[in-house]
Amino acid sequence: MQATHPPETAPVSYRIAGMDCGDCATTVEKSIAKLDGVKQVSVSFSTELMEIHGSVDAQAVAARLHELGYRLVDDAAVRHAAQAADLPELRGISGFIRYLWSQPITRFALLAGIALVLTLPALLLAEPESTTSMVFLWVYALVTIVAGVPIARKGARSLFYARRITIDLLMGIAVLGAMLIGATGEAVTVILLFTLGEALEGYSAERSRDSLRGLFRLQPSMATVLRTHTGEHEGEEGAGHHFHRSVVAIEELVVGDIVLVKPGERIPVDGVITEGTSSIDQAAITGESMPVRREPGDEVFGGTINGEAALQINVTRLAGDATIARIAKLVEQAQSRRSPAERFIDRFAQWYTPGVVLLTIAVILIPTLVFGQPFMDAPDGTRGWLYRGLTLLIIACPCALVISIPVTVVSALTRLAQLGVLVKGGALLDEINNVRVFAFDKTGTLTRGRPEVAAMQGVDCEHPSPPADCDDCDDMLALAASVEMGSEHPMAHAVLSAAASRGVQDKYAPATSVTAHAGRGVCGSTEGERVAIGSESMFAEKGHQDVEIPEAIRAAGQQRSMMIVAREKNVLGYIEVEDQPREDSIAALQKLREVSPGIHTVMLTGDNQAVAEKIAARIGEIDEVRAGLLPDQKLSAIRDLEQQYGSAAMVGDGINDAPALAAARVGIAMGAGSAQAMETADVVLMQNDLSRLPTIVRMSRRTQQVLKQNITLSLGLKLAFLALAVPGIATLWMAVVADVGATLLVTLNGMRLLKEQ
Repeated sequence: MQATHPPETAPVSYRIAGMDCGDCATTVEKSIAKLDGVKQVSVSFSTELMEIHGSVDAQAVAARLHELGYRLVDDAAVRHAAQAADLPELRGISGFIRYLWSQPITRFALLAGIALVLTLPALLLAEPESTTSMVFLWVYALVTIVAGVPIARKGARSLFYARRITIDLLMGIAVLGAMLIGATGEAVTVILLFTLGEALEGYSAERSRDSLRGLFRLQPSMATVLRTHTGEHEGEEGAGHHFHRSVVAIEELVVGDIVLVKPGERIPVDGVITEGTSSIDQAAITGESMPVRREPGDEVFGGTINGEAALQINVTRLAGDATIARIAKLVEQAQSRRSPAERFIDRFAQWYTPGVVLLTIAVILIPTLVFGQPFMDAPDGTRGWLYRGLTLLIIACPCALVISIPVTVVSALTRLAQLGVLVKGGALLDEINNVRVFAFDKTGTLTRGRPEVAAMQGVDCEHPSPPADCDDCDDMLALAASVEMGSEHPMAHAVLSAAASRGVQDKYAPATSVTAHAGRGVCGSTEGERVAIGSESMFAEKGHQDVEIPEAIRAAGQQRSMMIVAREKNVLGYIEVEDQPREDSIAALQKLREVSPGIHTVMLTGDNQAVAEKIAARIGEIDEVRAGLLPDQKLSAIRDLEQQYGSAAMVGDGINDAPALAAARVGIAMGAGSAQAMETADVVLMQNDLSRLPTIVRMSRRTQQVLKQNITLSLGLKLAFLALAVPGIATLWMAVVADVGATLLVTLNGMRLLKEQ
């Protein structure tokens, strides 16, 4: 909860407590939108989050929520409680009963329901006009009033403050009508079953929130930090140093602190190992089923589990910026974004609920006033049209329909997050289902992204792979390494690794005045001379045109991925690099083809055509290769593919491919914890490979299937009981059982996605 007055252009978020149904979120949204200064507001029932655009005081928001029967809660307190495991997990029947007991209204309803079941046999055995029967009926009336007043008040508040006819108001009218016609037993049954149905909606939402809080539980609230007595950070324990161990809250850690993680403990924050080698269970972050070996220099993530050895870890991110915290935030934001189906249901309910009231009035008045049918129940047991109208009112409540879509979408998003896939919103599940073409970056996506120097040749050398005593090739490699020294490009790593293996990495000092040419190469100054290393296209640019490339090298460049090295105007030779396809890429594309047989796959790469086609042939399942592309040309390629095939997905590393990722209908980034990947792409594969790509497509299609099933179930049951209500066959309690039953069915059906693989 934020008590500050936000800037007009900046959205502010609040967490709301007390919402127990999907209709509550719409009521809050409509009511808050009427406050002065509010430009736009969105409320998510699934996450209890409200986001307001505009300028409005927090006190005014809190006051309006109080009028509606809700309240603001401290977001930080909720997260801390989750980390400290103060919030019990909600699982199974015991979890549902625990949830019922935690809410004052449902606690009363639970006790009243138990009492109703226990006293029902005595009521059935008692004489209709006896004192015992009358006492029970008065008790039932009292229970109905006590349990119904909060519901009726909630509906009245929505009507007054949000100008909305809600499910609560419909139910309040129905129960009041039942009381007036003397159907006290049915009235109490209706109100208790309705309360149970509302609790079921709240419970299903709380289950999804509990899954989200489970992400916060993965990050320990405390950490063991190692510091010298002078407060300086040290990287080793022992070796003459006097360390002070202290257990602190993870919020107190700063970048550069050294934390000690014992075997079997969870790693508290993101960092780099400074001492120790161990196996790390990263399933919570990447979805990997097997632990991975990590040693000094390797990055580890907060929330993962240390294996067999103690580790000392240098903190690289604050607790709030840790990967697990960012994942939880992204999942929460994704669950807050309504899918197209949810938006449709919101618009539908806006007109549907008032329509139900008008239909009910028509069902009651037209037969009685026009055709002279009985208004009240007849002595022979024939249902009057008032009773039938009230039954219709209950049957038409759209509880199941309203909850069916968010519970399905949230379950799918939560399950994907558990599998190491972050999807930023339910709308993307629709988009993924519609994708007809997948475009893949080559380096680092389809290939390992760690190219190696396969061969090199100087202009005066006669061998493609120089022996150890080839001074010309060594000098060329050393010059190239001096220019590539500060680059993070995979090609640069290949050059530096080769220079180190031949022992020439320090022959020249790092180049100065280094200039990178995106997608082409790099140049700099070494010992006062200009040195350039890059593709042939770079040397065709202005400033490099004075370098004459021998025809033999031009010809060789058509068949392999190579970098030309030049000093001043003279070409020294070329360095050939080679990248290997990922094994998981081959398997993933095969499974993708099985899941979606008609899909079109394209490789987009800056490499030349011959090299790209060679890699594509080794991978298989690539329908088209577009080579020699710069970042802006990849963006154009995506737009062209969407014109040809329709919706396109771009899969890349999230940094160099950012323009194409942003342009594609669905941008899918690979990058275990990469901040750039998380911010740019619509979907993030935390495992940093393509193995989960078929899972995303399969889950999107499964979600659409379940959504259709839930909508069919919701509307089908409504129509069936509607057909029974008009002729007077259905009773009030049957109507509410149908509503609660439909809610239960669609909730359980939607939550099945939490078990998908």
